[in-house]
Amino acid sequence: MRTLIAEDNSTTRQLLESTLADWGYDVLVACDGAQAWEQLQSESAPKLLLLDWKMPGMDGVEVCQRLREKPAARSTYIILLTARADQDDIVMGLEAGADDYITKPFDPPELRARLKAGARVLDLQNDLAARVRELEIALTQVKQLHGLLPICAYCKRIRDDRNYWQQVEAYLSAHSDVQFSHGVCPDCFESVVKSEIEALRAQSANDSKERQAL
Repeated sequence: MRTLIAEDNSTTRQLLESTLADWGYDVLVACDGAQAWEQLQSESAPKLLLLDWKMPGMDGVEVCQRLREKPAARSTYIILLTARADQDDIVMGLEAGADDYITKPFDPPELRARLKAGARVLDLQNDLAARVRELEIALTQVKQLHGLLPICAYCKRIRDDRNYWQQVEAYLSAHSDVQFSHGVCPDCFESVVKSEIEALRAQSANDSKERQAL
């Protein structure tokens, strides 16, 4: 996963870069907040950020605040790296938009665990975004029926918006994704089909007798 490290101390920056690279992260580095902000303007900017709190010019907290004002960057996961362990400072950083924090000097196993947690959150967000897109596409393809449908009380045809009368299946097929396979229910078989079959049999018998008479 692509990760951006913003740290003004060159020794700490190099240590973080080599450590994350060893863990398999694709690392970008910035020496201050302004450089980090510039790199974050790209459409392909990393979504997992490790920002030092105190940097000259634009600090990590300001980068957080600016990012959270951009709707496209709200899915970014931000970890603040800070020497401040006071609870009020930590709360201020989280309220500024950070998702997590780790104190200096950092413990490598703890840092790795927090980075993994951030990567899991980003993966879940990506999966959710993909599902939302799939749902939006599906919804655009669905034709919905709504309102009252004028239907003839005798022939059961439906009147459409252009005042044309259509069979029920033709109307539903035109206004939805429904497809029909025709069959005969038991009541109709007894009341309609059975008598038609008997009539056909009788007609066939009469025709046979007439041919024999000839």
